[in-house]
Amino acid sequence: MIDNHTDDNGTDHEVPAGDDGATGGEPATDGGEPVSERGETATTGELSDAEREEQIDYLDVEINLLRPATPFMRDHLKVIWTGAIIWTLTTFGPITLTWLAPEAMTSTMPILEFPLHYFLIAIGSPGAALLLSVWYARKRDQIDRKYGIEQGVPSEPYTTETADEDVAATDGGVRE
Repeated sequence: MIDNHTDDNGTDHEVPAGDDGATGGEPATDGGEPVSERGETATTGELSDAEREEQIDYLDVEINLLRPATPFMRDHLKVIWTGAIIWTLTTFGPITLTWLAPEAMTSTMPILEFPLHYFLIAIGSPGAALLLSVWYARKRDQIDRKYGIEQGVPSEPYTTETADEDVAATDGGVRE
């Protein structure tokens, strides 16, 4: 169950029912940031982020990339925006620098004997994309652990021996 909560700025937020973010009538804050949004469980019985996520019915929550409704969505969106900015800089940075400073970017590198722009575009950008993929996977795993999300692993792999015998072939034909 979701209740609407209006903060001091007049912005409406959806929160799990019965959780108004207050303890003893005062907001649970630490330097202006709610304690629960940092993933900590307050000693006064406040729900942790993982417990709060379990109570949210995502069918009733509006998905908005500019105003995420849940702590999980906020944390994940921070990772996505950070990755998008890094990707943009590593992909278009060398191209833009070559246009802005062609003398420096087309000069030959001392050790490799390649032009700098060639090295950054041919090696730097794909390498940065690979490292960014590893970074994203690790950050997403950290967020999943923080909110108690487990990846489902099938108990038994799907093989032809475990398949139902009455399943038709995908091309419309029959098994011979």
